[in-house]
Amino acid sequence: MSSPTEARVDLAAIRHNVGLLREHAGGAEMMAAVKADAYGHGLVPCAREVIAAGVDRLGTAFVAEALELRQAGVTAPILSWIITPGERLDDALIADVELSTGTAWLLDDIVAAARRTGRTAMIHLKADTGITRGGATAAEWGGLVDRAMAAAAEGAVRIVGLWSHLACADMPGHPSIEVQIARFDEALAVAEKAGAGGSHVIRHLANSAATMTLPQTRYDMVRPGIAVYGLSPIPELGDFGLRPAMTLVARIAVAKRVPVGTGVSYGHHYVTDRETTLGLVPLGYADGIPRQASGRVEVLAAGRRRGIAGRICMDQFMIDVGDDTLAEGDEVLLFGSGAYGEPTTQEWADSLGTITHEIVTRIGARVPRVYR
Repeated sequence: MSSPTEARVDLAAIRHNVGLLREHAGGAEMMAAVKADAYGHGLVPCAREVIAAGVDRLGTAFVAEALELRQAGVTAPILSWIITPGERLDDALIADVELSTGTAWLLDDIVAAARRTGRTAMIHLKADTGITRGGATAAEWGGLVDRAMAAAAEGAVRIVGLWSHLACADMPGHPSIEVQIARFDEALAVAEKAGAGGSHVIRHLANSAATMTLPQTRYDMVRPGIAVYGLSPIPELGDFGLRPAMTLVARIAVAKRVPVGTGVSYGHHYVTDRETTLGLVPLGYADGIPRQASGRVEVLAAGRRRGIAGRICMDQFMIDVGDDTLAEGDEVLLFGSGAYGEPTTQEWADSLGTITHEIVTRIGARVPRVYR
């Protein structure tokens, strides 16, 4: 460990998770979401790993992420789904990046890029079936499909996908799930009647939670994200056999013995109640360790779990190990799979009232990713 901190990424765990997800997907294709730097695990290495493990396609939120993959030599099909007005789409088409659209203006922008480049744009039409984010509403959907079919007749686009996204798949039994499935089926029927369906068009709806628990949402392809990295999409139902891929590690920078009554860190919100040993962990909120985790999460150090002593700072925080032995250079495990007794990512999320997605994606760029 040459750096004082590192996020260790277990590639074997990712392969295991992809295999498990394939079992749940049945015969459907799989698109692995690698957006947000592969949920903090490293965009290019994880993309290569999931493809090697048998994933058919990749999904990114932004075109820039897809282009980074292309520049790294990744040739698998990639879909990008968040595009804002004025973005230059020529590069996406030249790089064979598939684009999602749920609005007429974006479809027009894609067609304009196709005309400029002489390339046929591969597009996925998105229906808003109830999550109320991107995608065409039911009132807009028929017009969008007709507009896309006209562009297809021109040769400017080819419709390769029809899709939507579930709002509450991680809430088993939520009534919106069946409503959204029914609305998606209605959207598919409209598209098929207009000639935008067929066996060459991929229908996709399922995220990680739906892949695991809602076989009726598989259609032609599933789009797991968080589960690829070993974190449960529905924690109350267990871990589904997934293996967490990331372990966050730091090395003690300073170990010091201090007397009773010593105030620690900003504001002296923590004061020692005995003579004790403190350790400085060189990670802080600039690295994605939430400041609100102060006094609320645990780490593994000197053989036991320890609370954070005082305020988390920009680059560091302190732990109190009492009379246990602690020395500069000793490793501290902040979170991981729990295999060594360290807190899990899920424990951190529960302590902070959030989800594991946020914990892993916020780990900053100055923490090296090390692949094992």
